[in-house]
Amino acid sequence: MADLVATHSNTIPTLARGFLECRRYISPADVTRFLDEHLRARIGTRLIAEQHIALHLSSQPHNHTYNPNHNHGSPSPSQSTDPSSCIGVIDTALHPAHTIHHCTSTVSEICELKYGVRPTLIINGQTNATITHVPTHLEYIITELLKNAFRATVESGKEREPIEVTIAASPADEASSVSPTEPNNDSSASGSPSIPGVTIRIRDRGGGIAPDVLPNIWAYSFTTFADEDVMDNGGNGNGNIDALNAISGAGGDSSSLAGLGYGLPLGRAYAEHFGGGIQVQSLWGWGTDVYLTLKGLGKSG
Repeated sequence: MADLVATHSNTIPTLARGFLECRRYISPADVTRFLDEHLRARIGTRLIAEQHIALHLSSQPHNHTYNPNHNHGSPSPSQSTDPSSCIGVIDTALHPAHTIHHCTSTVSEICELKYGVRPTLIINGQTNATITHVPTHLEYIITELLKNAFRATVESGKEREPIEVTIAASPADEASSVSPTEPNNDSSASGSPSIPGVTIRIRDRGGGIAPDVLPNIWAYSFTTFADEDVMDNGGNGNGNIDALNAISGAGGDSSSLAGLGYGLPLGRAYAEHFGGGIQVQSLWGWGTDVYLTLKGLGKSG
């Protein structure tokens, strides 16, 4: 099964390249509808397979924790340092603040490589909050959102303005109330100060999203990069081949701040898989607020 998972790790780049080459013949609405259904199903199928592999390996003696994005089997930098908090590929004590720090370091290096500058980033709010979630999923989402914020900030000439990330854990008393539209669960049975979710706001001063662009941000393959930039393979390791690799799975690295237009819609698919979501509030001429909602159990330290 591990070989099967590895074999299909490049499915998304192949789809991305294929749809880019045939987008003249297929309407954007049809592309988005197909990819939305296919990629959401892929997320669930791949997660089940990776969880099975991780649990199997953890039951074997002298084996490290399975990590789908690290062939050497070492834990992801965003995972809790306490191995007891990990159940397969799921971290029951995942610190969003740690993931944000890790992703910020990666995106900052990409930004400085491309533009020669890197905006500062401030993390505030409930930075000690934890949540049960898949670290690689959160890494992918945060990386894509930060790439958008960094790029907008620099290209608008506001690189001196810090990007602000606020972490807010839902009030603990909400854990005892169940939404009538959601199935009941045992999340309120625990005696610990559990929380039903965490919301992360990423605020930038990048000038906002143009009104004619805003309706298209959730469409796959919509990108603000020029066509020649998107179709250029680069050949030197700094082209969109890396961007393709980045969307092949959660937590992938990329040396581009934008490119194929899969970042937001695929990030939203990852967030919605566990009942969360992404909302974008743009103030044209000023900046953008992006709200990432994560559902799960956690503790507010």
